[in-house]
Amino acid sequence: MTFLDQLRTAERQNGSLLCVGLDPEPAKFPEHLRGDASKIFDFCAAIVDATADLVNSFKPQIAYFAAHGAEAQLEKLMEHMRRTAPQVPIILDAKRGDIGSTAEQYAKEAFERYGADAVTLSPFMGFDSVAPYLKYHGKGAFLLCRTSNPGGDDFQPQHLRDVPGQPRLYEHIAALAQGPWNLNGQLGLVVGATYPAEIERVRALAPTVPLLIPGVGAQGGDAVATVKAGWKSVEGTTTAPIAVNSSRAILYASAGPDFASAARQEALRTRELLQNASAF
Repeated sequence: MTFLDQLRTAERQNGSLLCVGLDPEPAKFPEHLRGDASKIFDFCAAIVDATADLVNSFKPQIAYFAAHGAEAQLEKLMEHMRRTAPQVPIILDAKRGDIGSTAEQYAKEAFERYGADAVTLSPFMGFDSVAPYLKYHGKGAFLLCRTSNPGGDDFQPQHLRDVPGQPRLYEHIAALAQGPWNLNGQLGLVVGATYPAEIERVRALAPTVPLLIPGVGAQGGDAVATVKAGWKSVEGTTTAPIAVNSSRAILYASAGPDFASAARQEALRTRELLQNASAF
C-alpha cells in the first residue's frame, strides 16, 4: 500500500482529516514527567495510544527528539506506532533539503532507519534535492510550498522575476508537484492554515496532490476555512486527502496525570470540527 493509499484509508476508517503532531518538549510535560527527557517515548506513546482511532496521520518532528539526544526513543516510538496503529501513516517532519549523496543519506534515515511513510522536504535546491526520496517505492514526500510562519512572506508569495503575471513562487512549486516532479505520484505539499485563500489556490493548481496543513490550534489557523479551501469531494470521495495538523493544543491539553485523556478529548473536538467543515 502506498502512502497515498494509507492516508486515504486512514481518513475513511477513522473518519478524520486530523494529523497529530508529536513535538515533545520535556519542559511542558505533565508534572510527573516534567523536565525528564528520558520520558519522551512514554509521553508520546501515551498520546498515540489515546488518539490512534481519531487521526489520519501522525507527524513526529525530528528536532524535538534530536535536541535531547532522543533518537533511540524516536526509533522506539516509530516501532510502537507501526505495531499499535498500523492503519495510521507516519509523516517524519524533517524538512530536509540537501542534494546528491547527502540527500540519499537523509532519505535512508527517514525511510530505512525510522521507517517513516512520508517525509517533509524543502524543495528550494531544486529537483535533485527531491529525487533520492522518490526512489523509495510507495513513500511520500511533502514539499514546503506556502508555510504558516510570518517569514514565509519574504519569498513564497512573490512573483518569479518580480514580474506581475508571472507565477508566484508557491504557485510554481505547486505546479511542479502536480506535474513534472511527481514521478511516482507520491508528492504532497505543505501549506499553512493561516492562509486559506492560498490553500485554495494551491488546491486549484494541484488537485490530485495531498496537502499537509499545519497551523491549526496554537498557531491560530481557522480549521473550518482550511478544510473548505483544501478538501474537495467528488461523488463523496476526496480527489486528494488533506492532513490538518495540530500539535501543542492536543499534546498539552492538560498538565496533570490525565494528559492522555485530555489529549483525546481535544483530538475528538478537532476531528469533529474538521469533519463538520468538510460537509459544506
